[in-house]
Amino acid sequence: MSFLCSWSGGKDSCYAMHIALDKGYKPSVLLNVLNEYGDRSRSHGIPKEILEAQAKSMKLPIHFFESTWNDYERLYIQNLKSLTNKYDLKSAVFGDIDIQSHRDWEEKVSNAAGLQAILPIWQQSRKQLVIDMIDYGIEAIIVSCNKILGPDFLGRAINRELIKDLEALDVDACGENGEYHTLVVNAPLFKERLMINVIDKEISSNYNFATLEIA
Repeated sequence: MSFLCSWSGGKDSCYAMHIALDKGYKPSVLLNVLNEYGDRSRSHGIPKEILEAQAKSMKLPIHFFESTWNDYERLYIQNLKSLTNKYDLKSAVFGDIDIQSHRDWEEKVSNAAGLQAILPIWQQSRKQLVIDMIDYGIEAIIVSCNKILGPDFLGRAINRELIKDLEALDVDACGENGEYHTLVVNAPLFKERLMINVIDKEISSNYNFATLEIA
């Protein structure tokens, strides 16, 4: 069954796609929503060119559209419908774990486009998921985080040492509540590792963002 992957560029969407592949589904296209300026992803703040490099490494097309938060749902459905027709899609894969309101929204927009919403990592243990991702070979770094973590966590690799540091701060190991967001730089699906540098750090609305470039 041909599927679209809702692609944030981070670890959860990447692992969800890997699990879907292991279950026999076939990825046809990645979908990412950019901010209204079209230069970086709305969710994680990842530059468009780095998301394109991820897709190239996986030899998959990636579709972008620009949106404000106010137009997000309408444009998401509109683009889902267009991609469903173009790629003859049957389902859409999402990387959410256990927040019901997120699943409800994903099922809503998928149904509007005639697609089945698939959440391969739904209701799994958050900490165990991070361990599984590490063991599976997904390499990711933190590219944005809240003020509890602070700018020193930007650029840190997702590994067992990080999990211990997060738990010491009483922060969810997986960051499912938005405590931090990641960028995958390598994974089993990647043909080559992305070489990414953190060249600066900025604070916006009490949230820390890494300024990234491809080495």
